[in-house]
Amino acid sequence: MSRDYKAEEILKLAEEYKQDMSRFLRDMISIPSESTQEKEVVLRIKEEMEKVGFDKVEIDPMGNVLGYIGHGKHIIAMDAHIDTVGIGDPNLWHYNPYEGYEDEEVIVGRGATDQEGGMASMVYAGKIIKDLGLEDDYTLIVTGTVQEEDCDGLCWQYIINEDNIKPEFVVSTEPTSCNIYRGQRGRMEIKVTTKGISCHGSAPERGDNAIFKMAPILIELRALGENLHYDEFLGKGSLTVSEVFFSSPSRCAVADGCTISIDRRLTDGETWQGALEEIRNLPAVKAAKAEVSMYDYSRASYTGLVYPTECYFPTWVIPEEHPVCETLVEGYRKLFKSEPLVDKWTFSTNGVSIMGRYGIPCIGFGPGHEVEAHAPNEKNWKSELVKCAAMYAIVPILYVKEQAEK
Repeated sequence: MSRDYKAEEILKLAEEYKQDMSRFLRDMISIPSESTQEKEVVLRIKEEMEKVGFDKVEIDPMGNVLGYIGHGKHIIAMDAHIDTVGIGDPNLWHYNPYEGYEDEEVIVGRGATDQEGGMASMVYAGKIIKDLGLEDDYTLIVTGTVQEEDCDGLCWQYIINEDNIKPEFVVSTEPTSCNIYRGQRGRMEIKVTTKGISCHGSAPERGDNAIFKMAPILIELRALGENLHYDEFLGKGSLTVSEVFFSSPSRCAVADGCTISIDRRLTDGETWQGALEEIRNLPAVKAAKAEVSMYDYSRASYTGLVYPTECYFPTWVIPEEHPVCETLVEGYRKLFKSEPLVDKWTFSTNGVSIMGRYGIPCIGFGPGHEVEAHAPNEKNWKSELVKCAAMYAIVPILYVKEQAEK
């Protein structure tokens, strides 16, 4: 059992580890780690977990790194995906995105907020737990997960189904500006394809132009996007056309194929079946006899493992009065002597599998701001790394004590 503790002790120790967290975050930033290329950053995380005293550190066959603290019966997990997007146009960066920049307040570099800052705070929360003897009847599993930017939640499909890890709840450390987030809209990746007949471009009447057949579909999709379902908490569903592809024998020919990609965000109350049917029922889709389907994902992880899935990422919400949400609210009050904002993400997280597919309660609390994600000059705040490390250290013991009283 843990010894008695004071929230002030946890917060004080988190502040003392600010420079260690900053150094560790900068080390992770310096290692390019786009989806399917995370091997080196995973090894660096494993090294840091072992250095600060985790009881066990493993890398699973998919390439996720899992660090364990404690051996109690309550299984609690905290998650950060440690892959990043690319850097985009390098001319938009004021600093080298991998060398980064640091001053007294911020750390700049690709992955600073999305999402390696959360990993830095989690690892040092583990050290705080060890230093203060906060182990209790729980096993804390800190996960550094792969391929989230490519296919959010795929890593947790693997962890739950293949590693056979089913926590009582998971804290997602995606950026929340140190607010508590309890849900997000889901999403789908949809493709619509029209088919035509090619012919020489000098006599287009001899063929059937697949691009022209797509044009009225695009107009109707824009109108559909303006009239999707609205949920009071998560807001409105959304739809945007994100890509256009074509097939044609040459630039001097009528196109015989056209495909568009649709990014469809699902609010609470919408289903993937309904989203597909809304598109299939559009008059222009019917007139063109267009094919409407969901994309699949089957890209190999850096270990070579292929774990295919459909590109559907379910909506999820937990109630504000859920014990897990209340645990984080209590932890926030104890540590920071103020009331937290309880809100939601705009973007998608691994919660689409944790809660969306498998019903395991998921709650968000992370350093950094959503607006920094995927942006040039991405940054995180050292003060938020400290706050999050303290919160991650206090949550497991609060949860276990609450459960023991029931």
